[in-house]
Amino acid sequence: MNEMKAPVVELSEPTTLHPSVRDTTGSKKIALLRVLGPGHVWALGVGIVLVGEFMGWNFAVGKGGPVAALTACWLAGILYTCVAMIDSEITSTVAAAGGQYAQAKHIIGPLAAFNVGLYLVMAYTMLEVSNAIVTGDLIEAFATNAGLEGAIDKRAFMVLTVVALAFLNYRGVLATLTLNLVITAAAFAAIVVLFVAAQPWSPGVVLKHGDLLGGLPYGSLGILAAMHFGLWFYLGIEGTTQAAEEVRSPARALPLGTMAGMMTLLIAATITWYVCTGLMPWEYLGQAVTPLYDAARLTGNRWLETALFLGTLFATIASANGCINDASRAWFAMGRDRYMPVWFGAVHPTYRTPYRAIVFFAPIAIVFAISTPLDQTITLSILSGLLGYTLMALSIILFRRKWPLGSIPRGYVHPLHPLPALILLTLCTTTYVAVFLGYGTQLMAMMAFYIFASVWFVLHRYKYVRRGDQFTMPWPKPQGY
Repeated sequence: MNEMKAPVVELSEPTTLHPSVRDTTGSKKIALLRVLGPGHVWALGVGIVLVGEFMGWNFAVGKGGPVAALTACWLAGILYTCVAMIDSEITSTVAAAGGQYAQAKHIIGPLAAFNVGLYLVMAYTMLEVSNAIVTGDLIEAFATNAGLEGAIDKRAFMVLTVVALAFLNYRGVLATLTLNLVITAAAFAAIVVLFVAAQPWSPGVVLKHGDLLGGLPYGSLGILAAMHFGLWFYLGIEGTTQAAEEVRSPARALPLGTMAGMMTLLIAATITWYVCTGLMPWEYLGQAVTPLYDAARLTGNRWLETALFLGTLFATIASANGCINDASRAWFAMGRDRYMPVWFGAVHPTYRTPYRAIVFFAPIAIVFAISTPLDQTITLSILSGLLGYTLMALSIILFRRKWPLGSIPRGYVHPLHPLPALILLTLCTTTYVAVFLGYGTQLMAMMAFYIFASVWFVLHRYKYVRRGDQFTMPWPKPQGY
C-alpha cells in the first residue's frame, strides 16, 4: 500500500512501517525474524525475573519480617500466576511485537495502548537499571572481599553492562536469547547448589531457623507492607509476550514457555527465602544488596561463595539482557504504529532488530544507574508493572466479552474466568496501598507522569494514529458492534 496517498497522515510525519518496515532504499520490506522456540520464551521470562531471587525481594523482609515476606512471596505468586494465565490466552491469539501494548491496541483502544506501552518501557528500563546497579555493587563487593578494596569503580561496570548488552541486542535476537537460555540455567543451578549445600534435611546444622526466624515484628500490617517488594520475585514474567512476533509457533510456545517459567520462579523464590532466612538475621537481610551472595559467604565455603557470585552475575546479566529486548520491542511497536515518532519503528536491514529503539534507551539507563538508589529504581519498575497488570485484568474481561470462546481460534484458554481477573485486580489494589505506605511520593509522581503523558498523546500524537491499519487480526466484528 502506498502510504503517501493516505489523507489522514500529516505532512510533517514521516511515513513507513506497519505491518513491516522498509529498508533504507525504500524498496523492500523487512520483518522481524521468527526464530524462537519455547525454550527461548522460558529463557526470556525467567531470565528477566530470576534476578529477583538474587536481590530486591529481601527488602520485603525489612518491611514486615521474614514471615511477612514469605506470605507476600506466595500472594505475589498468585498474582503473577493470574498474569501468566491471562497473558498466555491473549498473546497466543494476538501474536505481535509489543506484547501487552499490542493487546490493548486491539482490545481497548489507542489511549490505553499508549499508556500500556509506556508502562512496559518504564518497567523494563528501570529493571535493567536495577540490574546494572547490582552488577556494579556485586563486583565491588567481590573485589573488596578479595583484598582489592578501592581498586574497583562500580560505575564503570554499570556502564559496561548496559553498553555491552545493548550491542548484543543490536546484533540479533537469536544470539541474545540463546545466551539468556544458557546463563539463566546456570543462575538457577546456583540457587539449587546453595540449597543443597545448606543441608535442609538437617535443621540446625547450617540453617538456624529456630534462632533467626521471628514472627511478625510489625504485626499484620507488615504483611501488607511486604507486598511492595514481594512482587520483585516475579516482576517481568509477562515479558515473554514481547517476543511474540519472533516466535515460530506463538500458540504453542508462548503459553508453554510462560507457564513453565512461572513454575520455575515459584520454586526458586521459596528456596531463596528458606535459605536466606536461615543464614542471616532478618534485620540485616532486609537491607542487603546481594542476599544470596551474602548467604553463601556466611557458609564459609569459598567455592560456594564463588558459585553464588557467578550466579548473581549471570542473573543480573540475563535480566538486563531480556529487559533491553523487551523495552526495545515495545518502543519499536509504538513507533511502527505512530504512537511515537516512526523513526523508532525501523528494523535493521542486516540484523533484523529494532536497532534505533535499542540504542535510544542505552544512555537513559546509564544516567539512572549512576544516579538513582536501588530501592527507588525497583519501586519505579514495580509501579509501572502494577499499572499494566491492572489494565491486563480489564483487557481479558473485554476480550472474552467482545470475542467469546468459539468466535476466534485461541492457542490457550485460561480456566475459571473471570476469577483470575478479579483476583488480579484485588491483589493489584492491595499492592498499591502497600507502595503508598512506604513510597507515597514516588507513587504520586508516577501517576502524574502518566497523566501528563496521556494528555500529550491526545493533543499531539493521536492525529498520526491509523486505527484501522493497526487492527491486523483476522477476527470477526466484536460481539455487540
